[in-house]
Amino acid sequence: MTTDRFTSTEAASDQPAVPPFAVISGAQVKNALQGREKAVVELVEATYRLHGSGRSVNPPSSFLRFPDRPSSRIIALPASIGGDSRVDGLKWISSFPRNVESGIPRASAVLILNDHATGYPFACMESSIISATRTAASAAAAADWLSRDRQRPTRVGFFGAGLIARYIHTFLAGTGWSFDEIGVHDVSPDSAAGFRLYLEQSGTDGRITVHDSARELIRQSDLVVFATIAGEPHVDDLSWFVHNPLVLHVSLRDLAPQILLASTNIVDDVDHCLRAATSPHLTEQLTGNRDFVHGTLDDVMAGRVHVPADRPAVFSPFGLGVLDLAVGKYVYDEVARAGELRIIDDFFEELRRYG
Repeated sequence: MTTDRFTSTEAASDQPAVPPFAVISGAQVKNALQGREKAVVELVEATYRLHGSGRSVNPPSSFLRFPDRPSSRIIALPASIGGDSRVDGLKWISSFPRNVESGIPRASAVLILNDHATGYPFACMESSIISATRTAASAAAAADWLSRDRQRPTRVGFFGAGLIARYIHTFLAGTGWSFDEIGVHDVSPDSAAGFRLYLEQSGTDGRITVHDSARELIRQSDLVVFATIAGEPHVDDLSWFVHNPLVLHVSLRDLAPQILLASTNIVDDVDHCLRAATSPHLTEQLTGNRDFVHGTLDDVMAGRVHVPADRPAVFSPFGLGVLDLAVGKYVYDEVARAGELRIIDDFFEELRRYG
């Protein structure tokens, strides 16, 4: 099967056709993405540029919450990409933190891809891997671009030692980063120990230290990665940041407003990031304005915003559905190119208007 699913059909009839429907497993997703960190980061950067130019639709995410399970949620992220990709779709991702107690991952997800011409869905794929991948690729891109006007970090600290931290480390390593020191801190000693074992098995040359306190982790790191499940700010001491680190605030709710007010703040999308009780949202509510937000990652890549080295730099990505679509379409195309799409032939039944 070719990458362009409908070229031959549409050329013959000049009419849109109902696409075949495929199911893509997590194993196929992982195989399509493994070892391709540089290509995926380039894809994510291109998608940020496309989004910044207005060639995408990315409505606000919808949160499904439960009165009897306040820590759990399921989020719908609809989006549409123009340009060469031309695909619409929806990520449906759940976060159930108590899953970890049972030994299964916190998050699970599916991604639906819809045909741009007909609106028909043409793929359903496992998406927890896609979600982690686009998050890690976004973080790696930000680490690169936000460090270009400062000394490149040589000491990284991971605050939160779960799957997202592992993916971010993989993407940093896969895009050329190496560190003299790697710090780890997690409220769960077992999680910290497990992440340390992963780092050791990854073949890293850096000295690995598990820190008992958040303070020591941050003060000993030039690049700090927040990958927690925090629901509200818990880091509020500005003295921890006097060395002006680069902060990848991936989990969005760790930093108190006073930290952001003393930093250069870069987001993925201003309107998206300043909602849902994120740290930037709380800072806006405190100040009554958005002046503390200096721009988006697209602004930095385009040279419209520069990130000084004389204060902390914080990247707070809300996580855009267009990134999931871009990575999902990349996976679909790779699986199709390998001839491994699993088509459900009778998925669409009622295809004649009058039977």
